[in-house]
Amino acid sequence: MTVNGWIQIAIYFGLILVCVKPLGVFMARVFEGERTFLSPMFGPLERGIYRICGVKENEEQHWTTYTIAMLLFSVVGFVTLYAMQRLQAGLPFNPQKLGAISPDSSFNTAVSFVTNTNWQGYGGETTMSYLVQMAGLTVHNFVSAATGIALVVALIRGFARRSAQTVGNFWVDLTRSTLYVLLPLAIVLALALAALGIPQNLSSYTEATTLEGIKQIIAQGPAASQIAIKQLGTNGGGFFNVNSAHPFENPNAISNLLEMWSLLVISGALTYTFGRMVRDTRQGWAIFA
Repeated sequence: MTVNGWIQIAIYFGLILVCVKPLGVFMARVFEGERTFLSPMFGPLERGIYRICGVKENEEQHWTTYTIAMLLFSVVGFVTLYAMQRLQAGLPFNPQKLGAISPDSSFNTAVSFVTNTNWQGYGGETTMSYLVQMAGLTVHNFVSAATGIALVVALIRGFARRSAQTVGNFWVDLTRSTLYVLLPLAIVLALALAALGIPQNLSSYTEATTLEGIKQIIAQGPAASQIAIKQLGTNGGGFFNVNSAHPFENPNAISNLLEMWSLLVISGALTYTFGRMVRDTRQGWAIFA
């Protein structure tokens, strides 16, 4: 290991470490229903979602009800994502006229993305249309990660409350995970990645001619927005086939550092959230260590 290598590791660790406490405190306040600096922006949207969906914000659930709600949400997500892939040929935002995805690949991808496993058995740029990438895979990168965070928070409440009969409300935790944690971070990261050179467009693929006179197809698409939440939610399933080894997903050292940082920043901060919610931050630091 070179000195330069150790310096890079130190910088990366430092960037994670400085975010643990502020982000951990923020998430604890979000999941305990306290007001945050994002409340004026997302509070009305959150309450609107509850009204539309018939969710009572202050009505908590027994752990069995919480689990059933999570499973029902996952089943609906699986069905919609499977159908989207099978109907891809007839859906809009498909400039390359990509056909329907096979039943076995659609099933594998739907199960994988709904469970936050995100095992990628397909070539993104040669298989998935822009609509499936955006409304299918990117959406599930959000909600599967939000489901994971919600379950962590429910587990923390189980430790913190000991004899309580409820562990929170799945629909509330899912909504808050998405609105207050994943969405703001993903917007900022997507803008940064786009500024660093990652494509974010709905253009058709570009046909270029190499110096040898050979025709080459250069894939385009809304990549930066999908990569941002892919990394933040520790998801797989990149926009391009080789994920962040592709120069359009990861063009330089700065983008590589940001994508590595985003993989661990939420999970690292959740350890402090644990300490804060059980009223003993030493436990949170012990888990982080």
